[in-house]
Amino acid sequence: MESILLIVFLCAILGCGVGFLAGLLGIGGGLLIVPILSWILSYFEIIPQQQVVLVAIATSLASIIFTSTASAKAHHKNANVPWHIAPWVMVGVAIGALASGFAAVLLPEKLVRWIFVVSVIVIAAKMAWSSRKPPKSDRPLPSGPVLALLTSVMGALSAMIGIGGGALIVPLLTFFSLDMKKAIGCASASGIVIAIFGSFGYIASGSGHVDIEHGFLGFVYLPALLGIVVTSWFMAPVGAKATHHLPVTTIKKVFSALLVIIAGNMLLN
Repeated sequence: MESILLIVFLCAILGCGVGFLAGLLGIGGGLLIVPILSWILSYFEIIPQQQVVLVAIATSLASIIFTSTASAKAHHKNANVPWHIAPWVMVGVAIGALASGFAAVLLPEKLVRWIFVVSVIVIAAKMAWSSRKPPKSDRPLPSGPVLALLTSVMGALSAMIGIGGGALIVPLLTFFSLDMKKAIGCASASGIVIAIFGSFGYIASGSGHVDIEHGFLGFVYLPALLGIVVTSWFMAPVGAKATHHLPVTTIKKVFSALLVIIAGNMLLN
């Protein structure tokens, strides 16, 4: 019982950082949750080692339902969600996330871990590179169906590595000349869809491996989820407000530096 309470406490601290970054950068927080929660689960020996990453990813997605909702609500209030394209983006990520939630469970744990690491490195490199370039204005957004097709790939990868999609959707939308703050707002709204459909896949596929008596709902570890959500829900609006006080280039650099740190940590471990 004491170890469970300590896990909830540690995850509450984690939730503070996750919530703020979700609002600030439009990410669901999975880039932080997955590596840190993996360490917590391993340290307390909550689940067999070969299932640690899956549980961390599933729990991350479940928490993103709440953090992205709080973040998207704040961005909508600030008129930063471009609703003329958001429905197409949300349809695309929903399809990809649902398929990925089932498929990831069938992959070897080491492969899922490396997919996470490589994805983070690529995202970090892209964001660091784009922060040095002047903003483009000559790439129009593709049609709705094409945008849905592109974002379905983003949704699948996001659900597979347990992130809300901002790390992939924001660079995609800014590539097509969408304003950075609008891209972050759209990513926040899309993160809700990724988290819901991705979580459903992990819960359904994990129901035969772990049970509610040990604190699990499918592959989602409920004590960790509780700790993360309790604090992240309140910190997401704080991060969203901070986007109005930071220039676009600063936001990109913060985003890039964050991803580099996380990727380095995963490689070292």
